[in-house]
Amino acid sequence: MNITRYEDANYDADLKRAVSASSLFDPVIEERTRGIVEAVRTRGDEALAEFTQRFDGAVLTPSQFAVTTAERMASTLAADTSLRTAIASAHKNILAFAKRSLRRGWEMTNSHGARVGEKFDPFQRVGVYIPGGTAPLVSTALMTITLAKAAGCPEIVVCTPCGADGSINPALLFTAHAAGATEVYRLGGSQAIAAMAHGTDTIRRVQKIFGPGNAYVVAAKRLLVGHVAIDLLPGPSEVCVLADDTAEPAFVAADLLAQAEHGSGHERVWLVTPSGRLIRSVQREIQRQVPKLSRREFIERALTANGWLIQVKDLEEGIALVNRLGPEHCEVMTRNPRRVSERIHTAGALFLGNLSPTALGDYVAGPSHVLPTGGAGVSFSGLTVDQFQRRTSVVEYTAGSLRKAVVGVEAFAKLEGLDAHGRSATCRLDSGSMRKTTTTRKKTR
Repeated sequence: MNITRYEDANYDADLKRAVSASSLFDPVIEERTRGIVEAVRTRGDEALAEFTQRFDGAVLTPSQFAVTTAERMASTLAADTSLRTAIASAHKNILAFAKRSLRRGWEMTNSHGARVGEKFDPFQRVGVYIPGGTAPLVSTALMTITLAKAAGCPEIVVCTPCGADGSINPALLFTAHAAGATEVYRLGGSQAIAAMAHGTDTIRRVQKIFGPGNAYVVAAKRLLVGHVAIDLLPGPSEVCVLADDTAEPAFVAADLLAQAEHGSGHERVWLVTPSGRLIRSVQREIQRQVPKLSRREFIERALTANGWLIQVKDLEEGIALVNRLGPEHCEVMTRNPRRVSERIHTAGALFLGNLSPTALGDYVAGPSHVLPTGGAGVSFSGLTVDQFQRRTSVVEYTAGSLRKAVVGVEAFAKLEGLDAHGRSATCRLDSGSMRKTTTTRKKTR
C-alpha cells in the first residue's frame, strides 16, 4: 500500500495523487467508450453481437439476447434454501427502506388563491445494469430492481454480461426476477448502456438508466446524458476509514480488503487517521489477512495502485480530507462517531462505529449500495427510490385567482418584452371568454 504522513516533504503531492486517481475520467477509456456507443447507435443489434463476442466470448444472434422463460424457470428451480433465505432477508429491509423514502404528491394554495402542487409518477420504462465479470453482483439486483418495483415502474429492463457459453449466473437471474425484472438481456459493458439509451431492433429504449459498473460502463452513462437520464456515477468500489486510536486494526484491515477484492483494479481504499500506531497495526493486519483470501491477486493489485494509509495531523484535518475525497463508503471508527459523522458532507454512505462494516450496506442493511464513486459524492447522492419517480408540478387557477395574478404577469411580460405572454393571461379575463369558461365548467359538473 501507499503510505504518507503529514510530516513528509511530499505529503501534499501524495494527497493530490490519493484524491485524483479515479478511473471515471480516464481520457483513453472515454475515447474507447465513445466508439462503442456510436457503433451501437448506428449499427444496433449487429454491433451488440460483435461486442458481446469480442468482450465476453459469446457468439449470439439478436434473437438470443433476451433471457427465455425456460431459463428463468430453471434459475428458480436451482435456487436453494440458503439463497432464498438470504434474498428474502435482504429484500425485506431494502423494500421497507424504499417505501419509507417514496415521495408523495402534495398541494397548497398560493397567494393568489390558486391550487399548486407536485405529483410523482414512476418512470414507465427503466434500465438497470447489473455487473457480472469475475464476481456477479447478485446483491446489486436487489439494491436496484427492488427500488424500481417499489416506485411502481411497470417495465424494468435488466442488462448483465453473460459467460462465453451465453449463460447468466443462475443466482443472479433468479434474484433479478424475484426482485421484479420484466426483461433480462445477456448484454454487458458500455454497449449495453448504449443499447438501453438509443434502443435497437431487439431492445426498446428506456427513459432512465440505473446501476453500477466498471469504468467503461460509467463512461457510457456520462456520454449518454441527454439521450437518456441516469442515476449517478457508480464506478469501481471505494471505502475510506476515518479512525482514531479507538479503532480495532483487524476490523479496519478487513474492511479495506473487502472493498479491494472486486477485481477491476480501479478500486480505491483509504485509511485516514492521526494515529501512527494504528497505521502500523493495520499494515501488519493486512499482511496477515491477505494470504488467507481467495481473491488476493485482485486485492494486491488494487492496494498497490490505489490503496492509501494516510496519517493526518489531527481529526479535524482528517474530516476535511474525507470531504475532499467524497468517498463511496465512509466508515467512522472514532470516539463519538455519530458526532464526527455530522461534519462529513460528501460520502455516499456512512457506517458508524467499530461494528458497522461496509459489507452490511453492501448486502442487508436496507439503503441501496449503489453509490457515487470517483469523487462524484461531492455532487451526487446515493441511489434512492425517488430517483425512479418523475416529478411534475401542477398549477390550477380559477377566475378569482387569475385576476389577482394577472398584474404580475403583465409586469414581467413588459419587462422582458414578451407581450404575447401578458396577452395569454389577460385574454382570459375578457368578459366573453370568462362567461364561456364558467358556463362550460358548470355543464361538466
